Amino acid sequence: MNNVIVGISEMAVSDHEDDLLVTYSLGSCLGVTFYDPVLKVGGMIHCMLPLSSIDVEKARQSPGMFVDTGVPKLLTEMFQRGCQKCHIITRLAGAANVLDNKHLFRIGERNYAVCRKILWKNSILIANEDVGGQFSRTVRLEIGAGRLTVKSGDRELAL
Repeated sequence: MNNVIVGISEMAVSDHEDDLLVTYSLGSCLGVTFYDPVLKVGGMIHCMLPLSSIDVEKARQSPGMFVDTGVPKLLTEMFQRGCQKCHIITRLAGAANVLDNKHLFRIGERNYAVCRKILWKNSILIANEDVGGQFSRTVRLEIGAGRLTVKSGDRELAL
């Protein structure tokens, strides 16, 4: 397997069956994956914040930083590779409540809410998710098999 690391505020799309898209340390950040099993094309993004309106210039430079600019950009990249909306499998992970014990900022919750709204407006259903809680996650998407695993501590889920 060829590991393709998706860092914070980054995204990747692959159609190489031996690629493994991986993102680490999804705390309040939101990891979104799209997979087209017909074409075997997968995409992943690691979004930090919900709305780009807090820094429009930063969003222009790094659209993956924000859910409202990154998720549409990732979808566009998938469509440019020939993916069809009716085939896309959508899975989410992260959006935890870490380092916010008093629940003042609720960044994870807001990331999740903005993403759901974007997906809903685009008639894209969420197939699986592992969101919330108070722990960070590592997400792996195997392009050849379409298998997604979410790991947190000793816990590992196949979504």
